[in-house]
Amino acid sequence: MAILPLSLIGCVNLGPTTLKGERSNYNLAVQRTNDEQLMLNLVRLKYRDTPFFMEVSSVASQFSLSTNASASATLQDTVKGIFGLGGSVGITEKPTVTYSPLQGDQFIQRVLSPLPLQTIALLFHSGWSIERIFRLSFQRMNHLKNAPGASGPTPSIAPHFKEFASAIKHLRALQVLDAINLSYHEENGVPQLILHINKEDKNRVEAKQFALAVNVEPGKTRYVFAFSPAFDKTDQIRVVTRSLLGIMFYLSQAVEVPREDILQGKVTQTKTTEGNTFDWKEITGDMLRIRSVSDNPQTNSMVIFYRGTWFYIDDSDLSSKSTFSLLAQIFSLQAGKIQDNAPLLTLPIGQ
Repeated sequence: MAILPLSLIGCVNLGPTTLKGERSNYNLAVQRTNDEQLMLNLVRLKYRDTPFFMEVSSVASQFSLSTNASASATLQDTVKGIFGLGGSVGITEKPTVTYSPLQGDQFIQRVLSPLPLQTIALLFHSGWSIERIFRLSFQRMNHLKNAPGASGPTPSIAPHFKEFASAIKHLRALQVLDAINLSYHEENGVPQLILHINKEDKNRVEAKQFALAVNVEPGKTRYVFAFSPAFDKTDQIRVVTRSLLGIMFYLSQAVEVPREDILQGKVTQTKTTEGNTFDWKEITGDMLRIRSVSDNPQTNSMVIFYRGTWFYIDDSDLSSKSTFSLLAQIFSLQAGKIQDNAPLLTLPIGQ
């Protein structure tokens, strides 16, 4: 009789059972910690602290199955025999997580290099708003400035941005109407981003307003964004893109730090030319808000704890979540897969 329970225990199908539950758990944990690390570095940049990235290089998990069976018998004078059977099954998980720092010449070059025009075209065709892409990616379009000083540590003087913001709203309006398209092209090895406007839409008010704003000839179906455009062409627009680090510095202005930290001079307070405090919500408020509270907000939002303060993105703030997701995609595209010399830390968590 003792053989039957052991045979049933032996039929436990450990592999598929554990895979079904644990894969999703690890997937959620890695995705959430990646987002938290990215937000932590935005907060660090706001305080002018050094950003640092660690990649989860590998997650290896071992499961062991242990079984135990017992049998007992009690004999009494008036009873022929009383038999008892017992058994147990134990499953032990031993995960090993390997972390690697993202560093070295390759990583630094990619972080500091201007965003390629090809990446901007790729993001556009992935369905992102052209307004959101351009606001993050471009510092300048011809004479229009998009807070170029915000591509580094918080500037002390309020940046210029309103004319740029107004111009790309016209492009967003055309995108909603499905009147424009972006394509990447190289002419004699020179990268170009081509803005195509449908022939039937080239004389729309939005198309004319955009052309006038960036000082090119209205009524054309094709405009060229380039780093070094030809000066004798009336359809070419000179652009300066941000680096990945520049985009992160730009978005770090969306971090709302405690007032005590401002008063203690832990962050830079930007002033207008009139000497008033500049509110960065004028630039980033409709794209991203990272709020701060002294107590844990206890929400399902993304939350980190830094410098004695809880920073979080509200779970119902869809615009902020969209911008953060776009930043994560740009980070993945720009940082790429860096070959690490050796893992920094390997943790056998289950032991």
